[in-house]
Amino acid sequence: MSKQVWKGAALLNPAPPVLVSCGRPGDAAMRPNLITVAWCGTVCSAPPMLSVSIRPERHSYGIIKTSGVFCVNLATRALARAADWCGVKSGREVDKFAAMGLTAAPAASVDTVLLAESPVNLECRVTQVLPLGSHDLFLAEVQAVDIDESLLDAAGRLHLEKADLLAYCHGDYYTLGKRLGGFGWSVRKKPKRR
Repeated sequence: MSKQVWKGAALLNPAPPVLVSCGRPGDAAMRPNLITVAWCGTVCSAPPMLSVSIRPERHSYGIIKTSGVFCVNLATRALARAADWCGVKSGREVDKFAAMGLTAAPAASVDTVLLAESPVNLECRVTQVLPLGSHDLFLAEVQAVDIDESLLDAAGRLHLEKADLLAYCHGDYYTLGKRLGGFGWSVRKKPKRR
């Protein structure tokens, strides 16, 4: 296989496009807002932490830096248009929740809003902000996770595969495809046939 060196872009793809909500109802300076972020990921399991990278010139950047809280709302096929639209429009000019017909609901553990239409919301408190260049990295501890009951079975086990989550790959949105196996499937012994 022949390869060419390609410079100028980070191509760790696909990425989960998420809708990050921030702001407070009734606070004119921090009106609830949504921003679509593709640079988001888990960074620690104990305590549960994640990161989001946001350009300082984005409207949500100032809200999150001032308030120290935000929610990561997983995007689904049903939220694909909103995810794209909220990534290209500015909250300085438009109320994104109202424009997209979405609901800003109060978060349970942090003083901000979450996206009610998202099946999974991660309520986060910022622990550190790292300037990186074009983006600043917000490290945050997850304070609560809100899950739509339709994704839980009778035993309380999460079935995230039912959420129809989005993936973002090199400028395009996709839904997740066929399941190939679970964690550790490559090393499990197959049962002997009798």
